[in-house]
Formats: sequence, structure tokens, C-alpha cells
Amino acid sequence: MNKTLLRRGLVAAVVIAVLAGLTFFMTRPKPVAVLVAAVEPGRVEATVANTRAGSVEACRRAKLAPPLGGRIDKLLVRAGDRVKTGQVLVELWNDDLAARERISVEQLQSARARVNEACLLADTAAREAARTRALRDKGFVSEGQVDRAESDARARQAACASARAQVQEAQARIGASRADTARTVVKAPFDGIVAEVNGEVGEYLTPSPPGIPTLPAVDLIDDSCLYVSAPIDEVDAAQLKIGMAGRISLDAYRGRHFGGKLRRIAPYVLALEKQARTVEVEVEFDTPGEARHLLVGYSADIEVVVDARDGALRIPTTALMPGSRVLLLNADGLLEERKIEAGLSNWEFTEVKGGLARGDRVVTSLEREGVKAGAQAAAEEKPASKKP
Repeated sequence: MNKTLLRRGLVAAVVIAVLAGLTFFMTRPKPVAVLVAAVEPGRVEATVANTRAGSVEACRRAKLAPPLGGRIDKLLVRAGDRVKTGQVLVELWNDDLAARERISVEQLQSARARVNEACLLADTAAREAARTRALRDKGFVSEGQVDRAESDARARQAACASARAQVQEAQARIGASRADTARTVVKAPFDGIVAEVNGEVGEYLTPSPPGIPTLPAVDLIDDSCLYVSAPIDEVDAAQLKIGMAGRISLDAYRGRHFGGKLRRIAPYVLALEKQARTVEVEVEFDTPGEARHLLVGYSADIEVVVDARDGALRIPTTALMPGSRVLLLNADGLLEERKIEAGLSNWEFTEVKGGLARGDRVVTSLEREGVKAGAQAAAEEKPASKKP
């Protein structure tokens, strides 16, 4: 009887233990799925980035317009055309100025003819004066005749000089006429591409009054040389030096970076808003050929590398919490809070100087619910990238 009761008690105990185990297993909290990254050596950079979007600019850009107002007679380019230095782009009606130039050319020919006439007469008068002096020496003519001959020779010589001066005056008049004509013609000051043309044949172009800008006749861009201009916070600007390496990213080319170099730091602080004082900086492309296909005006961002370290232990910056703390997924599957000594840092990686060892796994999905110290967690497998 006692053995039967003992056996039944053992069976009941086993059943209770099994039920308790099943209850614990069914009711225990599930491990939190987290994304983790291993602490590994690599390159870490300290960078400075722009506070607002910058833009791609051309090294040379000219908004061209004739200095004189007038009616467009010839429009020789359209937007998108490539032009060479000295190529005529726009010409205003200038028939009146061209006629004045032709008159000046004819006046020059007349002046040269008068030079020939006056100087020939001067040479003749000079020889006549010489003969008169010779005759006077022999007593054949009086002193008065010599004076008259010499005076006539000097007068003829003055007339010759005056005629030569009239030639120079006519040449200057031609130059002035050509300058007036040139003011009605717009030529390309450099090789480039026409970005915009304002006006059509027959329309009237008006030059800009002082202090009142108007639309240019032609907007010409030299797209062989491009750079990025962007604002940097005044606090970060103190770390920058000309020649520092940088990276350029464009909204139009997601995922692609262009190498660059800091070429200019503005010598003043721009205060467009009271809460945002910035310094404008310029970053040129390391390989100009890569930038030839870019369009002026593209939105662009820059990163200037102020310091870098290779082979440093690093973690993703997304794993860093305030106070230089991280959550470590230990071998028991528990999340453990760990304070680290951080070094160089940017938006992508942070250097670890102490507090973690190579191979440790830190949590990068801190925003997920239930991710906290002491929680049971499991590393979530990342989906394999599909090869094209």
C-alpha cells in the first residue's frame, strides 16, 4: 500500500514538474530580435559636413549682354549650344554704325591722298628754296626772293605735317566707329555651353541701369571646370584648412561619392539667419573628367576629412548611446550595457579606444521596442544581398 502511494506521488511530482516546465516555456518572454555589428578594425575619420545643401558651380559663368540697347538683328545660338572663344552670339541692328565706319574709311583714303599731294608740294618748295639760295649766292636774285622761297617751303612742309595728322585722325575715327559697332555685338569670352538665351530676333534689348539687374541676353557656362559651394557651421569652420581631402555626394547620384579637395574658405561669416551663422567653402573635384557630365546647379553635400586613423577598432555610430554607452549582446544572449572610450567619430563609424574587444557584438537597432540592458535578445539575420 505504501509503495503504491509512493509510486503515485512520484508520478504526480513528475507531471507537476513537466507542467511547470511547459508553463514557463510557454509564458517566458521571447528574445528581442536585434541587429548587431562586430567590433572590427578599420578606417575611422573625423569629418565636417555642410549645414545646408550646397550646389555644383562652374569656375567661369558669364551673363552676357550688349552695353547698348537695340533691336536684335541676329541671334546665332540657342540654349545648349557649345561655343568657342570669340564666337558671335548676338548682334543688334547696327546699319547706321556700319555706314559711319564706311564713311570713316573713305575719309582715311582722302586724307592719305592729301598727304601725297601736300608732301609732294613741300618737297618741290624745298628744292626751289635751295635753288633760290644758290642764285642769291651768285648775285642773280635778291634776299627778298630767298625769304619768300624759304617761307613757301616751310608752309608747304607744315601743310604736309597737317595732312599726316589728318590721316591719324581718320584712323582714330575708324577705331571709334568700330568700337561703337562692337558694342552691338556679343561674343563668347571663353569656350562653354549656352545655358540660357533671353530674346528673339526683332525684340529690343535694354541694358541694365546701374543697380537694377535685368535678364542677360546669353548665360554662358564653362562646364570644363566645376566645383561645389556649400555652407559650413562657423564652429566647424575653424578646423578647416585649404587642401584638406573631402567627399562630394549628389542627390542626383545616390550612393556615389566623388573625391574632392578643399580649395577655398570664405574670409567672413554669413549670417542669413540669426540661428545659423555659416562660412561658405568650396570643394573642387579631384578628377575633373568625372564631373564633366554633371549639371551646374545640382544639389550637393560635402564632407571634409579633418582627421583620420587606419586600423582602429570601430563600431557603427548608430550603436552609440548618450554618454558613450553601447548595448553588448553577450554569449548568454543577454543585452549588457557597456561604457566605452570613444575616439574619432563621424556619422558612419566611431573609434573605440577602450571598453570593447575585437569580435564583441554591439546592438545597432536601438530604436526597437524592448531593446534595453538585461533583456534577452537574439541577433537577427540580415537578408542576403541579391546579386544582379
